[in-house]
Amino acid sequence: MTTHAVQAGRIPVTRVTPALPDGRWRPKAYEGEVVPFRATVFREGHDQVGAMLVITSPSGTVRHERMSPLTAGTDRWEAQVLLDERGVWRWHVRGFDDEVATWRHDAALKVDAGVDVELMYEIGARLLDRAADEKARPVAARRRLAALATALRDDTMSPAERRALIDSPVLGLFAGWPLARLTSDTPEHEILVERRRAGVGAWYEFFPRSEGAKRFRDGRWKSGTFRTAAKRLDGVAAMGFDVVYLPPIHPIGVTNRKGRNNTLDPGPQDPGSPWAIGAAEGGHDAIHPDLGTLADFRAFVRRAAALGIEVALDLALQASPDHPWVAEHPDWFTQLPDGTIRYAENPPKKYQDIYPVNFDDDPEGIYDEVLRVVRHWIKQGVRIFRVDNPHTKPLAFWERLIGTVNAEDPDVVFLAEAFTRPAMMQALAMVGFQQSYSYFTWRNTKQELEEFLTSVSQETADFMRPNLFVNTPDILTEYLQFGGPAAFTVRATVAATAAPLWGVYAGFELFESVARPGAEEAIDNEKYEYKPRDFAAAEKEGRSLALYLGILNRIRADHPALGQLRNIRFHSSEDDSVLVYSKHLDGRFTPDGVADTIIVVANVDPHSVRETTVHLDLAAIGLEPGSRFEVEDLVTGHRWDWGDANYVRLDAFTRPAHVLHVVRGSR
Repeated sequence: MTTHAVQAGRIPVTRVTPALPDGRWRPKAYEGEVVPFRATVFREGHDQVGAMLVITSPSGTVRHERMSPLTAGTDRWEAQVLLDERGVWRWHVRGFDDEVATWRHDAALKVDAGVDVELMYEIGARLLDRAADEKARPVAARRRLAALATALRDDTMSPAERRALIDSPVLGLFAGWPLARLTSDTPEHEILVERRRAGVGAWYEFFPRSEGAKRFRDGRWKSGTFRTAAKRLDGVAAMGFDVVYLPPIHPIGVTNRKGRNNTLDPGPQDPGSPWAIGAAEGGHDAIHPDLGTLADFRAFVRRAAALGIEVALDLALQASPDHPWVAEHPDWFTQLPDGTIRYAENPPKKYQDIYPVNFDDDPEGIYDEVLRVVRHWIKQGVRIFRVDNPHTKPLAFWERLIGTVNAEDPDVVFLAEAFTRPAMMQALAMVGFQQSYSYFTWRNTKQELEEFLTSVSQETADFMRPNLFVNTPDILTEYLQFGGPAAFTVRATVAATAAPLWGVYAGFELFESVARPGAEEAIDNEKYEYKPRDFAAAEKEGRSLALYLGILNRIRADHPALGQLRNIRFHSSEDDSVLVYSKHLDGRFTPDGVADTIIVVANVDPHSVRETTVHLDLAAIGLEPGSRFEVEDLVTGHRWDWGDANYVRLDAFTRPAHVLHVVRGSR
């Protein structure tokens, strides 16, 4: 006779999260992230149940967090936990029959109805007797429970006094230590907590060769160097950015070199695309001689670190026709029947100066070489890699590479530049990428932004962290091309406040908006030429968004609610172009113990003035419905008295957005 193995516990616990769509990989968080742990817990009949999260930190500290019910009727329970230690946390959910809650529910109904009154008091007293006999409970708690049991049996008390005992504060002792005969534990789960920079950061991208580049009267160019580029770091730091991302810094091929605006006829002074990696001077482990030496690069990294900035380096696994790999490892590339090597294409774009790597013929050789290259740059002080087009390489390759590198150095962060199908984007995050580019660049309307930000903060937040870049050398959206300064202001405001990770490519602060005809990229693209900018003159003449970017990054640094991904909540407005959302962090998770709430109201139509009423869900920001409170605009310093419904006027041409802080204790 065979017996079926029963999977359901006596108190069923199902649908536990955080979890990934595929159980082969574990969910992740970053240091300081508040993570909601959820489960469905129920039982037969009408007796009450409870749920407890049992979580163990990497150092071995065990915590029991009582879970609270979510929406009535869903049987969903939640406990929010601040994960403040790096490493692997282990956790499970325990479902139990909540005997005290069941008694309180039944006793309140029956005593109020005059049914089985003495019986209900005796049942409660016996539960308290049992709890008071549990030797593991603190002595003081046991005494209070025993005293309450005695009081429940005291029929000399007035009915009102005795009835009040059913709601006695003493019963709060069961919140962290429930009384239960029936329990069921889920299997143990894991969540990886990575360093904070993996989930929080403000990125700024610039080309070192443009910083300090000079053009002579005869048309010749002198490239910027790491030494001249280091001077730009002060301006980046002044804007509050804490990551500087550099496009490839390696030698650039000559064969099929691209000219201005991606043409096929380069002039003698055209420097070529940095992504056409490799020349006689070396490949992925070498530095372009125009930029300086390896020592110069290390000095650049040290200067950035002194300003509180980390350097992110591009990792582009491709080669120019002149790369040493092409001669030494021809099997790493796709050979066409006519004897040529296939160049890269992303129709309608063609990259004749780049050979994509074929991972099928010598996967071990390619893996060993890439791992060597990554280790080389880690030795130079790099701990962040922005990976170019990872979706065109095998998923298993990235899982192996990132897993190996992070086992050696957990500080290393990889950002996936993968604008591709959701399945691949999400899979890259699941197998190890700490950050991901996203579709934010093309989400501009109120509806699009609400749908997108809901998805990345709720549906995929257990494994995928979006980095909200507002522009890139390849992407200049129509919204920025035709929206004027208001469009740049709105995009920066939303990117900087809606998620903990955001990024800017140089020139954004100068409102660079002219596109190459028929393309979604800037004309005179910096990928193919030097582009020195006079940032100081632009600021002096009022043609710069730099000051505003600095204000946004200062707000991010000052308000811990903006350092969280999962806490965005949308509110309503009576105008389809006015976006309203909040980021709220309960006081138990803030450094000073005071709740932190930011409310963003943005006019996403950069061509208009909007007047409307904003309706807030006050419970979502920790306030009582109907209450009044004070908000401060963190950009202008203006203060207003607000409540559930509030009038706003947003002029795209002067002030298209409010970044408001709820002033606690103002009433």
